[in-house]
Amino acid sequence: MKKILLLFLITSIAVAQNANRKFENYKKAGNILEINTSDGKYILKPYSDNIVETSFIPKGESFNPNSHAVVLVPEKVKTKVSDGKSTLTYATNGLSVTIQKSPFKISYFYNTKELISEKNGYTKKDSTEIIDFNLDNVEVLYGGGARALGMNRRGNRLQLYNRAHYGYETKAELMNFTMPLVMSSKIYAVHFDNEPIGYLDLDSKKDNTLAYETISGRKTYQVIAADSWTDLVKDYTDLTGKQPLLPRWALGNFSSRFGYHSQEETQKTIDRFIKDGIPVDAIILDLYWFGKTIQGTMGNLDWDKDKFPNPTKMISDLNDKGVKTVLITEPFILTTSSKWQEAVDKKILAVDKTGKPCTYDFYFGNTGIIDVFKPEGKAWFWDIYKKLINQGVGGLWGDLGEPEVFPSKAITAKGKADAVHNVYGHNWAKLVADGYKKDFPNQRPFILMRSGYSGSQRFGMVPWSGDVSRSWGGLQSQTEIALQMGMQGMGYMHSDLGGFAGDYFDNELYLRWLQYGVFQPIFRPHAQEEVASEPVYKDVVTKAKAKKLVELRYQLLPYNYTLSFENNQKGTPLMRPLFFEEPENKALYEVCETYFWGNDFLVTPITKSAVTSTSIYFPKNNNWFDFYSEQEYLGGSAKMVAVSDDHIPVFVRGGAFIPMIKTIQNTTKYSLSNFDLHYYFDEKTTSSTGKLYNDDGTTANDFEKGQYEILNFKANVVFKTLTINFTSETGKAFSATDKNVNLVLHHASKAQKVTVNGKDIAFKNNSNTIEIPVTWEKGTSKEIKIQF
Repeated sequence: MKKILLLFLITSIAVAQNANRKFENYKKAGNILEINTSDGKYILKPYSDNIVETSFIPKGESFNPNSHAVVLVPEKVKTKVSDGKSTLTYATNGLSVTIQKSPFKISYFYNTKELISEKNGYTKKDSTEIIDFNLDNVEVLYGGGARALGMNRRGNRLQLYNRAHYGYETKAELMNFTMPLVMSSKIYAVHFDNEPIGYLDLDSKKDNTLAYETISGRKTYQVIAADSWTDLVKDYTDLTGKQPLLPRWALGNFSSRFGYHSQEETQKTIDRFIKDGIPVDAIILDLYWFGKTIQGTMGNLDWDKDKFPNPTKMISDLNDKGVKTVLITEPFILTTSSKWQEAVDKKILAVDKTGKPCTYDFYFGNTGIIDVFKPEGKAWFWDIYKKLINQGVGGLWGDLGEPEVFPSKAITAKGKADAVHNVYGHNWAKLVADGYKKDFPNQRPFILMRSGYSGSQRFGMVPWSGDVSRSWGGLQSQTEIALQMGMQGMGYMHSDLGGFAGDYFDNELYLRWLQYGVFQPIFRPHAQEEVASEPVYKDVVTKAKAKKLVELRYQLLPYNYTLSFENNQKGTPLMRPLFFEEPENKALYEVCETYFWGNDFLVTPITKSAVTSTSIYFPKNNNWFDFYSEQEYLGGSAKMVAVSDDHIPVFVRGGAFIPMIKTIQNTTKYSLSNFDLHYYFDEKTTSSTGKLYNDDGTTANDFEKGQYEILNFKANVVFKTLTINFTSETGKAFSATDKNVNLVLHHASKAQKVTVNGKDIAFKNNSNTIEIPVTWEKGTSKEIKIQF
């Protein structure tokens, strides 16, 4: 017994907090618990039953309440404090925090399960401050922003300093998005709510330690826990903000390259799309819109009239064709640019210690940088954007916003460069989003940004994975980056389809990347000029294959737009890891080669050349059907699947409803007056539901304004009868219309009889499907019974 007690004491001491920290007393004011210790004070505050914030304020310091990330107003949460002789417990209905008085230790529990505990807690070194925690020895860790490291990021010490990695392939330790956010396979998260640069150490020393290290700032973190992964992401995005619903055109095809040199080239490119019948919704102009050369012109931020003599007419003509114009901008004003003196005179630039504009050299020239933290800087930058939007520009691209070069000597209105480096892109996106709300409140913005921080999703930011190598290795890292970022709130992380960096020419790689692109958030081929990114500039065979992929992307618009709505409402990623569905299946913790697209598609991109077959695991809750061949695969099994040249392996969940439309040239032609509703009959799935969200696709906050409809579908199978119900929810300000629905039943036996609301109707038995025409009058419900 003595040996067991001694072992317990040794273990407790080993994982206890800073031995010099002594518990003194506590007080509870409302829901907030304050704990005084010998070297400072803890403040514990609940945001909800599942989110608790902890701040440590060392003696001699004052609490900074300002957060770049948190927007959630704390709920009225019922909390309870239990004071025992050796422990103090602070609990909501979900999370509980146990404070061991001696030796001092703070531990976090969810539904009686221990999640994590402080190790030394807060400690200060000569130049850095650290908060560290105890991990268990088996949990898998995710997070830290955009990296290419493998899904399990445990064992890495991650620098928190946004920086581009040009031409990366399968490994990139540091990229454009770094986030002080850690998620665990135990379904909890820790978010370190602080801006300055630092490190996130995910047990790199193999001693079961998680550590956050920074140069300065808040000693504040939130612990978030949930019963499921989707709930965990919902809680995190409740805390830091939900992604606004994108304009529907953003889910279409982009014409994009580095770059279009002239108005003539821009117009001819779109005319080729139209002539070839390849759908397209936007064209992105890189830096040649304001300068003939790459170097020396950045910061002009106005049309080069030699190459773009009538941009207003060009934009108007493109809009008439249903194509939006998106312009690149950067935060750098070169000393050689036409706006340099104006920027100096209006004092909108970051400064040096003497108060003069801070200038330095980088690839594009000698430069200063706009101070987006300064009211004058924000107003000046927004005035440029406002003029462009009034000219008809449909979207804005913020590039190099890490910032790509931001020396420590630069000083902004919010502090030195190293203190604000990681939130520069975050605040840049904020000024654009705020400007839209003020001056264009009914217009949904499209804000393409290369860099941001935790919470950036609430500004409508659409991130991409940077200057990836145009190579098979570059393609191989993309699912990991997108899945990880979706878990961290950034649901629209995507890649330059086809790859960006380098002149490697391989049509197989190009098509495989586009095949993946159909089932990822933004379909935007983009590349350097050496190899065309647009399908219209490919050879006849490659163009024809690419055209079919673009067409499929448009056919899936109803399904994809509904995913966007779900992301807006719940924060649920569009791309989801397999462990979201089977969190107990440890074999899936590090899988990113196969993923869910929404709830109902299972996708496996082909990321190597000449692949003829691949192994795929089919999640256990349903059977799965090949989207192209209709072949059935049993849930809970792993199978070798033959691979086609024309498409990547894609499967549909048994019981799923997949709404689709016929191909359209662009989203201005989008309509649900006629659509196909595919239902995948599965004997294992006797009951299932689906939905389709619809609004005008352009107006900000349509759902909140009641300008929407939701079409609901429900299926039940009893013996040899399948019953499908259609119901609808219509917002108070939405004008619904009648719809012609072509209900397509997959993998069903030949039907003997079909009724709609009790009346027999004609239908078509095909070899693998049954087609049932349903006229759905607005405001009504439909019951379709299929007897086999």
